[in-house]
Amino acid sequence: MPAIQRPDPAYRRVVALTAALFLSYLTVAISLSAVTIHVVQGLGLDNAYGGLAVGIAFLSTILTRGWAGALADRIGGKLCMQRGLIIYAAAGLICLSASWSDLPVIPSYELLIIGRLLLGLGESVAMVGMITWAIGLMGQARSGKVMSLVGIGLYGAFAVGGPLGLALLDRFGFRGLMIVCTGLPIVGLIAISWIPAVAPQPGHRESFWRIIGRIWRPGAAVGLQGVGFAALGAFFSLYFLSRGWPYAGLGLTFFGVGFVLVRLLFGHMPDRFGGLRIAVVSLAVEAVGQYLLWLAPGPSSALIGALLTGVGCSMVFPAMGSEVVKQVPAHLRGTAVGGFAAFQDLAYGATGPIVGLLADVRGYASVFMIGGLSATLGLLLVLSMRRNNQSRR
Repeated sequence: MPAIQRPDPAYRRVVALTAALFLSYLTVAISLSAVTIHVVQGLGLDNAYGGLAVGIAFLSTILTRGWAGALADRIGGKLCMQRGLIIYAAAGLICLSASWSDLPVIPSYELLIIGRLLLGLGESVAMVGMITWAIGLMGQARSGKVMSLVGIGLYGAFAVGGPLGLALLDRFGFRGLMIVCTGLPIVGLIAISWIPAVAPQPGHRESFWRIIGRIWRPGAAVGLQGVGFAALGAFFSLYFLSRGWPYAGLGLTFFGVGFVLVRLLFGHMPDRFGGLRIAVVSLAVEAVGQYLLWLAPGPSSALIGALLTGVGCSMVFPAMGSEVVKQVPAHLRGTAVGGFAAFQDLAYGATGPIVGLLADVRGYASVFMIGGLSATLGLLLVLSMRRNNQSRR
């Protein structure tokens, strides 16, 4: 009988980190719809104020990715992630204080904005710290697997967070929801306390923009990939409703099924076959999915397009992330990961308003044409990176 293999302790530790990241990111996911409802219905402010309260957290994340990465390089991934979780909890407390009924509307809204800004900072610090820590535990050779697990934690939180947040808001109100948002990161903080730290690596520090100069190609590729997901998330339901098709609410479901299945089944492939090769296949599949959405004659083909978009988007971040890790020394890994993630954050934040203007003029199908063209451009960029690598050998 062959010897029974014992589970890899490093992998088990990273799975525990992923679970903690999932819990902390639930505070982002469950508050998305609830914040808008609270601002408009609870405080009586306009929709623009509600949109600002939601969007400002993502702006905070984008603007602090570089700082968070440098922090992880300086103090180590564990301490960085722990600080991020503490910031998450502080953000929840501030948003909770904004919900007291005897507080005037404007100070209440201002407190909410401060809490949302802190939430974005916490997300940035916790995620970059977790990735840096996890790669230190598993080793650079398995960085693609680490990136895959991170995506499962984040997108899993999004999948669960939407309906959970609305259910909590309906049952306990905004104040009860914020109590949950304060408690979840504390649970995560306790859950990771037993995992050993990885000491920060010594070495000469470089400026954030100098590191961006090293990694902008894989960063641009993952940003171009993000256009398709952002377009689908923002306009799929409106696209179906404008055509009079049923199943308008299933777009993200089909996307999520494809995304998660590929991450679970093939998360090891960037480490085994190389990130560039996996990114080429992934971006090609995403482009096909987006073009199918653009030209879909009916709801069935559009849903298949959403599924293919999820399949294609799934591995681009871990594939390109593994390439980023290879391009920088260990003592700059956190800064590089922070800068790399900012490209995807920027794509998610900018796509909705930009393609929304196009949708007003050319209809909702046109947004998926833009998603397909973006994925195609990302594919060409990755192919040029492969050619450059081959020419150096």
